[in-house]
Amino acid sequence: MNNEKQLHILVVDDEERIRRLLRMYLEKEGFLISEAKDGETALQMALDQDYDCILLDLMLPNMDGIDVCSKLRQTKNTPVIMLTARGEESNRVQGFEVGADDYVVKPFSPREVIYRVKAVLRRTAAGAAVANDNRSNNIVFPHLVIEHDAHRVTAGGVEVNLTPKEYELLHYLASSPDKVFSREQLLKDVWNYEFFGDLRTVDTHIKRLREKLTKSSPEAAAMITTVWGVGYKLEVPKE
Repeated sequence: MNNEKQLHILVVDDEERIRRLLRMYLEKEGFLISEAKDGETALQMALDQDYDCILLDLMLPNMDGIDVCSKLRQTKNTPVIMLTARGEESNRVQGFEVGADDYVVKPFSPREVIYRVKAVLRRTAAGAAVANDNRSNNIVFPHLVIEHDAHRVTAGGVEVNLTPKEYELLHYLASSPDKVFSREQLLKDVWNYEFFGDLRTVDTHIKRLREKLTKSSPEAAAMITTVWGVGYKLEVPKE
């Protein structure tokens, strides 16, 4: 008998048919499912209980998904996958800015949603394992310090507030300084995407990461270098 803890997912959508569809597929995969049909209820549930992942519709009654995610991120780092009928880049960027980990554009394949949920959960579990195994595994550069046990980043001596995904991306690049990674490789290793994934997801996160670092240390931001036609790297400044 499998004694592993049953993972709990909160499905938030104002359309009952979508909630029912997602519940059916997710329960088949062994997940425990709770539901909410409006933003205020979803936020309260997410604050009151520790879910392993939240599937969050962007357009909701009372409080939209952007506001729900933004308020949740003030106190919790629960993985959030946005569900949106609008595929424009501006909506994806807005979701990432408030701390969403991923997005799925409607109409979606339930199998894709399952894949993305599992990818986020694998990444979360892997991150926790690395943190536990490397309590003093800090990365120190002249203008940038990454304290991995505390998931804390300081640039120019000033702490930088990053979303979980921005932190993971920065830590991944910093763990192999001067090594160039393609966007495909970053999607595979940071987002755990094997088959699905918009390459612009990487570009959006790099852009936000540079903007946040620049506010504290332009020198730290300049370390994240674009290698045209290839990808990105974290370049150690020459003394």
